[in-house]
Amino acid sequence: MPSTRSPPGLPKAWPGNIIYLHAPSYSKKLNAVKIKALVLSKSELPPDAQVYKTSSPSTNVKITPITDFVHPAHGQNGLFANQHLPPDAFILPYLGYVHDQTDTDETSDYDLSLDRELGIGVDATKMGNESRFINDFRGVSTAPNAEFRDIYVDSGNGKVEKRVGVFVVSAGKSGKRAKGIGRGQEMLVSYGKGFWTERQNAER
Repeated sequence: MPSTRSPPGLPKAWPGNIIYLHAPSYSKKLNAVKIKALVLSKSELPPDAQVYKTSSPSTNVKITPITDFVHPAHGQNGLFANQHLPPDAFILPYLGYVHDQTDTDETSDYDLSLDRELGIGVDATKMGNESRFINDFRGVSTAPNAEFRDIYVDSGNGKVEKRVGVFVVSAGKSGKRAKGIGRGQEMLVSYGKGFWTERQNAER
């Protein structure tokens, strides 16, 4: 029987046609000004700025096939928690191909904004990490349990990188989300209404 194990350094169930990234892949079309806005010295950060350390593959998540027929992503994959994750916990970074408007795939469903002012995005269509499998909450739950936030990641040698991170949503003032994300629970974000509007327009 063929082995179901993934090659070393890859998460279990990682698809063979997608490049797995341990760090962002920067477009060669990004100029020096844009690179400098994304890769900077720790000394340039405000003293109270939080810097995260990451490792991959991520041990707190798992890629899982969606077998529920009523799930909008049935037949595809989702990202599930391997352990309990409390409110506001950092889960993992969103990795992919970092590019600007000169290098954008208009058909991509995996492109997130990294720096709106400079028009920089990160696209996980062809390369990325486990975070590319996070589904939208619509049709699955009443609200997202995870969200994207801007972060700085320690990349070594006194440097940090601006990235997008995936976090558990906060408990909220009422505390109704105080449980966080339970072990075995699917992580769900909001893709934003704009994503679905563009998708509907493209299908017309």
